[in-house]
Amino acid sequence: MKTILVAGGAGYIGSHMVALLKERGIHTVVADNLRTGHWQAVKGGAKLYVGDLRDAAFLDRIFTENDIDGVINFAAFSLVGESVTDPLKYYGNNVAGSQSMLTAMKDHGVKRIVFSSTAATYGEPEKQPIEETDRTEPTNPYGATKLAIEGMLKWCDRAYGIQYVALRYFNAAGANTDAGIGEDHNPESHLIPLVLKTALGQRDHIGIFGDDYPTADGTCIRDYIHVRDLVEAHLLALEYLEKGGESGVFNLGSGDGYSVKEIIDTARKVTGKEIPAVVEPRRAGDPSVLIASNHKAAEVLGWKPQRGLEQIISDAWAWHSSHPNGYEG
Repeated sequence: MKTILVAGGAGYIGSHMVALLKERGIHTVVADNLRTGHWQAVKGGAKLYVGDLRDAAFLDRIFTENDIDGVINFAAFSLVGESVTDPLKYYGNNVAGSQSMLTAMKDHGVKRIVFSSTAATYGEPEKQPIEETDRTEPTNPYGATKLAIEGMLKWCDRAYGIQYVALRYFNAAGANTDAGIGEDHNPESHLIPLVLKTALGQRDHIGIFGDDYPTADGTCIRDYIHVRDLVEAHLLALEYLEKGGESGVFNLGSGDGYSVKEIIDTARKVTGKEIPAVVEPRRAGDPSVLIASNHKAAEVLGWKPQRGLEQIISDAWAWHSSHPNGYEG
């Protein structure tokens, strides 16, 4: 049986990846420092190694003790605002951690990696929907670190034959109700969990940052994707590499956009709660619309998202209402 190493596998998306691999009968090893991840999220008997990817001895132990066939790397700091105020923290963790992982892969002869990238690599988009060939000019250090890692992957492919797929996602949301895992960040910065925390009465209101954008209802439009669809794309990407597919970059998005007001209205419908909303000033640097083209992922990987906005919010609501304090209770 093949063994997949999931770095950052105790985090939100990583834990959903581990659950899917277990469901498919694929042996899984998890590496996570638990700074933002949760050990409780690692389900299905996956072997958890707690440590830092920048620790070469830690990675060497994992690769020595397990016959790793491929790596899926989610491990990263991902708070955009924090990256602006502390860029060295982000370069030191994200880029150096990926460098260390690639070094261990080279040393142990592991030739396939699926990398968790981000739409933040594009910066301010030139057009909608955004395509993989569009300009990449990140407007924050978080996006810049992910783009730097994409460059490192390209050169490692050429030099060492380590093949990769980098997946640039847009807004992941939802939960896996069967596995009992969901989104638990501290601090929480994502819209859908914040809306649902408001529905639970843990917040007085949800803020709408600007209602004067050039959109149908005046609020920003974003592309949301169910976390289950997202991790299914990672498995397809790994299988694509195993079949000899060429390295490359792919967007992961629904191809549709939903406004902030549409998210709130859908959450009101799903939860049956009032969910007070207050319009607040725009945030600097928020584009009015961000929507992904997913044509390349559909054509090359055979991937199409299967779950719409109502299911995203329904599954997220099931998680948050049963775990009002996240994994702590």
